[in-house]
Amino acid sequence: MSSTVIVMDSETQPTVAETTDLTEVRFAAPLLGLEHLSRFALVELDPDSPLLSLESLEDAAVRLLVLDPALVVEGYAPALDGVSRAAVGLAPGEEGQLFVVVSPGASLEESTINLLAPILVNPVTGTAAQVVLTGSSYPLRQPLAA
Repeated sequence: MSSTVIVMDSETQPTVAETTDLTEVRFAAPLLGLEHLSRFALVELDPDSPLLSLESLEDAAVRLLVLDPALVVEGYAPALDGVSRAAVGLAPGEEGQLFVVVSPGASLEESTINLLAPILVNPVTGTAAQVVLTGSSYPLRQPLAA
């Protein structure tokens, strides 16, 4: 399937390309545990599923499952400080897109999401950062089926 895709990074202006469903994001600060990687593709797995695949463009073996936490956690609204927002180029009042990493279990009941360290993406530039919510009560491993 092909569609219009906006390929984005913090170095250049967004460009439009005809390709498979993916949006490139570049991490301004590396993902925890993946410090050697900064370029990823955000790929829709199934139009009927909230899950997306965050796939490294630098190491084909690296892929994380992510989703928009608003789809599964009512009232999830972490306070994002100005430093985190500035890291992805969001001005005061501009909305970013949040994603949380999914740790798949053997079943839905055993799968968890990381609410303590969401991924913040600037939807205009594609610049991203994982934000560790210090002092937060959000869990590192929230059951997905809770």
